[in-house]
Amino acid sequence: MASGGGLVVMVRDWDQPAWARHFAKCLPGRKIAEWPDISSADAIAYAAVWRPDPGALAEYPNLKVIFNLGAGVDHLLDDPTLPDVPLVRLVDDSLTAPMSEYVVFQVLLHFRRHLAYSEFQRQKRWKPLRQPRAGEVGVGIMGLGTLGVDAAKKLAGLGFDVAGWSRSPKTIEGIASFAGDAQFVDFLQRTDILVSLLPATPKTKGLADRSLFARLRRDGPLGGAIYINAGRGATQNETDILTALDAGELAGASIDVFETEPLDANSALWHHPRVVITPHVAADTDRDAAALAIIAQIVNFEAGRPLAHVVDPAQGY
Repeated sequence: MASGGGLVVMVRDWDQPAWARHFAKCLPGRKIAEWPDISSADAIAYAAVWRPDPGALAEYPNLKVIFNLGAGVDHLLDDPTLPDVPLVRLVDDSLTAPMSEYVVFQVLLHFRRHLAYSEFQRQKRWKPLRQPRAGEVGVGIMGLGTLGVDAAKKLAGLGFDVAGWSRSPKTIEGIASFAGDAQFVDFLQRTDILVSLLPATPKTKGLADRSLFARLRRDGPLGGAIYINAGRGATQNETDILTALDAGELAGASIDVFETEPLDANSALWHHPRVVITPHVAADTDRDAAALAIIAQIVNFEAGRPLAHVVDPAQGY
């Protein structure tokens, strides 16, 4: 059983000193180190991380638990030197509510034809478009974890015809559930607006490609399919997104995450008239909430109770 071990904060491009101050405030009397300080590496039992350099975690020989400061863990699992200790992903309301806000906003933006009306405004063109009812529009959410379930319920509350797809069957009141490869095509074919909240795993890498977009419903009330990704950039093929837009297989897209971040300034996605780009901001982690969630996990661990939200490396989440 662990007892009173120190914590190292390893955060890239996200104000590491501020994170360290939060943990120091919440864990008085405990060793809090900031990478690359390894002057007392033997005293470190825990790591709070976001996109640490490959190999950095291997420098702490007595590490017991790694806490990721976000939902995505693919960057950690890709490190061949990752210590063989529990890896815990962050799950708390500070991520869930903002993610649902983002998803609902983007769905409504496309549903209410905002991109078309913005272009009409630039043209000083008065052209009303038919506005369907929410119940006529099939919204499909790929990924029915905590974030996906909450977004699905909020969209259903607005009257949309919501379905979800996941690797294993889920039962959610008011939400049609599809699961596994056998039901994937059926799920896509009833979907006008596809929302991806999938984790990045070997099975989901590049999943959102042209063959997937071609299976979405194109004869629905929006005049074409919409793609929204607020999950992980590795799950999509950006060349195929552009090809599908130009071929009419997609009528629009909202993308918050990308294969490579920041998005290259030369990417055609930046200036495509039917694409909304946001810089990985759908659900920013709240430092206070994250620190308190991790501290609660440490308290449980040191009392001999099981950790929650431990990543299964074989599944990738």
